[in-house]
Amino acid sequence: MVNSGFNNTVAVAMSGGVDSSTVAAMLKDEGYELIGLTLQLWNQRRLAGHEGMPESVQGRCCSIDDVYDARRVAEALGIPYYLVNEQERFERDVVKPFVSEYLAGRTPIPCSLCNNHLKFDQLLLRARQIGADRIATGHYARNEYDPERNRWVLKRPADASKDQTYFLFGLTQEQLSRTIFPLGGYQKPQVREIAAEHGLALAAKPDSQEICFIPGGDYKRFIDAYLDEQGESIPDTTGELVSTSGEVMGRHGGIHNFTVGQRKGLGVSSPNPLYVIQIDNASHRVTVGSDSEAVSKTVRARDLNWISIPEMRVEMRVRVKIRHRHDPAPATLRSLGDGVVEAEFDEPQRAVTPGQAAVFYDGDEVVGGGWIV
Repeated sequence: MVNSGFNNTVAVAMSGGVDSSTVAAMLKDEGYELIGLTLQLWNQRRLAGHEGMPESVQGRCCSIDDVYDARRVAEALGIPYYLVNEQERFERDVVKPFVSEYLAGRTPIPCSLCNNHLKFDQLLLRARQIGADRIATGHYARNEYDPERNRWVLKRPADASKDQTYFLFGLTQEQLSRTIFPLGGYQKPQVREIAAEHGLALAAKPDSQEICFIPGGDYKRFIDAYLDEQGESIPDTTGELVSTSGEVMGRHGGIHNFTVGQRKGLGVSSPNPLYVIQIDNASHRVTVGSDSEAVSKTVRARDLNWISIPEMRVEMRVRVKIRHRHDPAPATLRSLGDGVVEAEFDEPQRAVTPGQAAVFYDGDEVVGGGWIV
C-alpha cells in the first residue's frame, strides 16, 4: 500500500455490527490510533406504527440498539467514540430520491446512493476534523495501489458471498486512497471467530439484510407512510396493463407497485407466467410478457464513475453485474457518447432494471459503473 505521509490515526466507521466492530479490534492490534465514528442516518422510530408500519423496530441498522452496541465496543477497546447526526442530509440525498425514483417506475439502490453521495464523503470529512487521515470500514472489498497505472484499484473480496463492491462503484480515487478495508481477505466465519477471540459480545449478532430505513423491506408501506407524514399523497399513476403486442389486459393501481422482472402480484391471470417487461412513466403503461421476453441483450448506463481506468477510450471486454445478487455476465462494453455506455451481453440477461446500477468487472477488479437507463 502506498503511503502519502498519512498519520497513524484512523477513524473507524462503526455501525454496531460484527464486521465494523471486528475491524476496530483488528486495527487496534496492528497499532493504529483509532477513533470510532457512527453516522446516525435515520430515526427508526420516526414512522413506527404509521400507516401499517411496524410499531417498533429492533436490531436494525441505524437503530438505538446499534448505536449502543457501537459505543459499547469502543469503550471495551478503549478508543474515543463520536456519534454524528447526518439524518437531514440522508433524508435529502437518499430517502427522497428513493421515493421519487419508485414513484417514477424505477427501482433505486439506496445503499449505493448512500455510499456515493453521503457516507464516504462525511466519514472522511469528520475524520480530518478530528485528526485522522484515513477511515476504515467493515465492507467486504479490497483496494490497493497500482504504481504502473498510478491508480487505486477496487477489487472483489475473498468471500464472494459477502462481496459489496457492487455498492462501492462510485468511490473516487481520493476516497479509495484514504480508505482501509481490513475484511477484504477474510471469510465471514473467520470474522466472527476474530470477534469472539477479542471478547466482543456481538460476535454472533445476525447480519442486517434489509435497507436500513425500510423495516421488513415493504417499500410500498414505507412510501405511503413517508408521503403521508410529509402531507403529500401518492400521485395518480394508474394506467393500462398491456402485452408486448399492445393488447390491453387490464388496469393497474400505480406504477410504483411494479418493478421490471416482477412476476407476482400483476393483477391479471394467464395460462403462462407473466413478467413485467417495461414501465413507462409518461403514459403509466406497464408492459408484461413471457419468460423469453423478460430478457435483454444489452444494458445502457449513465452517470459513470471509472476506477481501474481514467476513462473509457476503446471498446472492452468486461463482466457486468446488474443487481446485487446477479452473477456478473460476460459482455462487450462500448461508449455511445454523451456520457452513456452500452454493454452487449454474450447471453441475454433477465430483468435489466432502470434505477439499478451496472457495474463492470475485469476479473476481480472493478473497472467502473453507472446507473441503468
